[in-house]
Amino acid sequence: MSKGCLPHQITEEAPLMTDFIERETPTTVIGKQVRYDTGLDWSMSCLRTTLLAEAVGKYLIPELNSEQKQLCFEWGPVEMLVCETLYETREKKKKRPGCPFVYVVRKDQDVYSHTLRKLFNESHGIFVGLQKDEKEKVGKSRTTQLVRVSKSYRSVIRACMEDSHQVAVSAWDPAMRAQHSTQVSILSAMELIWNLCEIMFIEAAPAGPLLLHLLDWVRLHVCDVDNMVGEVLKSENSAKHENFWNAITIFVLQGRMDEARQLLSKEASANPASVSMCKILDELMKKMPVLSLGNTQTLTEMELKWQHWHDECQRFLQDGTFASNPHMETICKILLGDENTILGKRDLMTTWYHFLVTRLLYCHPTVKPMELHLYAQSSLDQFLGGENSPEPLDIILLAAFEFDIHQVIKECSIALSNWWFVAHLTDLLDHCNLLQSHNLYFGSNMREYLLLEYASGLFCHHSLWQLAVDYFDYCPEYGRAYLELHIERIPLDTEHKALKVLRICEQRMMSDQVRSICKIMAMKAVRNNRLGSALSWSIRAKDAAFATLISDRFLKDYCERGTFSDLDLIDNLGSAMLLSDRLTFLGKYREFHRMYGEKQFFPAAKLLLTLMTARIAPSSFWMTLLTDALPLLEQKEVIFSADQTYELMRCLEDVMATKSKNTTFQDDDTEAIKVEMLRLALARNLARAIVKEGTLEE
Repeated sequence: MSKGCLPHQITEEAPLMTDFIERETPTTVIGKQVRYDTGLDWSMSCLRTTLLAEAVGKYLIPELNSEQKQLCFEWGPVEMLVCETLYETREKKKKRPGCPFVYVVRKDQDVYSHTLRKLFNESHGIFVGLQKDEKEKVGKSRTTQLVRVSKSYRSVIRACMEDSHQVAVSAWDPAMRAQHSTQVSILSAMELIWNLCEIMFIEAAPAGPLLLHLLDWVRLHVCDVDNMVGEVLKSENSAKHENFWNAITIFVLQGRMDEARQLLSKEASANPASVSMCKILDELMKKMPVLSLGNTQTLTEMELKWQHWHDECQRFLQDGTFASNPHMETICKILLGDENTILGKRDLMTTWYHFLVTRLLYCHPTVKPMELHLYAQSSLDQFLGGENSPEPLDIILLAAFEFDIHQVIKECSIALSNWWFVAHLTDLLDHCNLLQSHNLYFGSNMREYLLLEYASGLFCHHSLWQLAVDYFDYCPEYGRAYLELHIERIPLDTEHKALKVLRICEQRMMSDQVRSICKIMAMKAVRNNRLGSALSWSIRAKDAAFATLISDRFLKDYCERGTFSDLDLIDNLGSAMLLSDRLTFLGKYREFHRMYGEKQFFPAAKLLLTLMTARIAPSSFWMTLLTDALPLLEQKEVIFSADQTYELMRCLEDVMATKSKNTTFQDDDTEAIKVEMLRLALARNLARAIVKEGTLEE
């Protein structure tokens, strides 16, 4: 099943997802006997599976209609639930309806690979840099810029490949060694494909320079010759080494004439009888006409020189100049472009595309880009000889030689285990204006679709999700919608992580997500009895109801302990206290305590009376406010005026009236004593206030 499928039900005609589920017990699904092999290796697929029953037991789904003969499944954010409608046991082979088991199919685990994490992290910077680069560049400057970006991507792939190779070499565990060796092969194939796409689509070199780029491509990716030459040169007598002529031949097959001539000189030194032949062959290799990137020579001039050189090679071969040395004669035939001779060295070339480039070098040096696919197909057919069918890599390379960009992307999507390659390659090709004409039927273009899929995969990882945010940012059509959906599913394990997510949402004006995150963190803080943090999150969410709830918790704790927690937060609420009446009361009540502590009795008394008459305090807290007035009523100096004292008396009577039906209150001696003390203090203060105010009037 390809990546990115929509939720649906699989019928008899569709492929079975259970084919990819590891299971020891055979089962009948949709009337078919399916064999399950444990340790299923599906390395070229996007899904890796885990049997839920092995981890947490078997879950049952009741009330499924087994007669529908369907395998039902549903996609989640990073995994899929699968359930069977028919199954059988080992004891009874009879089909019978019942409650089937539930399986969890997870996406590929590439995002958890330590070696690939470097690929994801470093390519992210290249991607963002490309999006921010000047769009005004055109012509050669723009092409040069895009080629530079392409090479940066390739350098990251190669660095990861080298890291994986080092891990594979140093690993003691055979399974681990095999895993990383496979990863090296995959990364090598990725770089090979990318490099060819760079040559064919981005540089788009014309006839002449095109062959030079293809030669560099082959030399970079077929490295066996370097190891072989190293062994030859280390021997005491290089010319007598068993691979001496193989090394010269493969140098010639790759067009590396200077290295071939250097090795050939050792044959002349070691064998005086062959000096004459070596000199002639050396001269032929030296004279071989080759276009250089900075050369102003026309293709017509190149073809004339090449034909003259070709005739000279033909003359020496027909004269039997190299008849006494079969190795030199073979090399001369290769120079003449004898396809049978070149094909006879397939064991040295190892791949059909090496054969293709060698064939072009000696038979069609001025090949035009649009002719490549003809030679590529025939080279593949000749090299395989009808004995083997093409591998996925062969199909991808053929599509590139045919300039079929969409086929390259399609085949890579199928063959590779994650979306990294196709997402970044497609983005780069889109910047080359090569994909403008191809829009997908559901609205988004190919570039955006692949970037969305890749970024969605990154959101499965506990830290790589931060990279995915930038990819969504550069998807103009659906990027924001995807980001909103994915960011809500990030587990907010710590406040530090929550603040990261919150900052991302705030920068993008995602107000709903900001409120959701703040509410989640506020609830977590409340459950952990961290009221200060909870209040801070609720203020940030601008959630008045939750702020009221937490303010009540603060007041309740104060009543129980007599002190406030998180004083720094409450003292610095500022305008945030206006979020709710209860929060306003909490902030002002704390301000009253601060004034009282600083012996600012008159402002404190005025504020306390305002809090009581404003009725913003919870009814359960009224008696506490009146009790706070007692120390002020007992001061030597009259703090409350007569009018203020009357207000306090009225508040006390309101409290008594509210609680008149509360038998608990009536039977509580402590509360009764407190009320009597308040009445006595209020009466005494009223008398003092009247005397004072009357004296002042006289």
